[in-house]
Amino acid sequence: MEAKNALRTTLRARRKDHVASIDPRVMALMFKRPPSPVVALVPQDAVVGVYLAGPAEAPATAYAQFFHEAGHKIALPWFEGRSAPMVFREWSSPWVDDLLEPGPWKGIVQPAASAPAVVPDVLFVPLVGFSADGARLGQGGGHYDRWLEAHPDVRPIGLAWDCQLIEDLPCEAHDRPLHAVVTPTRIYGPWEQPA
Repeated sequence: MEAKNALRTTLRARRKDHVASIDPRVMALMFKRPPSPVVALVPQDAVVGVYLAGPAEAPATAYAQFFHEAGHKIALPWFEGRSAPMVFREWSSPWVDDLLEPGPWKGIVQPAASAPAVVPDVLFVPLVGFSADGARLGQGGGHYDRWLEAHPDVRPIGLAWDCQLIEDLPCEAHDRPLHAVVTPTRIYGPWEQPA
């Protein structure tokens, strides 16, 4: 656990510096449309889960808009409280922020409690670090790992900056591997998920 926390600190600083170094005009073009091999990983009529990116995280909103226009339902994480399990609720229009309300964490919005609960078939996940074989280092709360363990048929796909790739990622039994990872320059995977 100590090694993971130290690695998170290092990778967050690396990610922040990397994003700060990107020309804003170039940044505006990144993660705007999923590459066709990634689109092929999303079955027709699948519910697509995304996240709202925090500072320096790879953005997922344009992917939400792309898949919404392609006829998919879009889902965002929703928490009843800080200690509650993560569930997903429909984001009926990824262009309308008024459909979102403050969640239990400061500065993070989520769908209204009245939005329909849904279970994504494909889930784009945030991460702090990843390995070339699909291991993921998250924020440390375990929300995605617990949700993915309860939903083993869901395809988790990471979105990351190239600087978040690490050669040796410590993994524990509860860590859930990714199906693929998309960076601005490359697609890692897809890998088969364990049975």
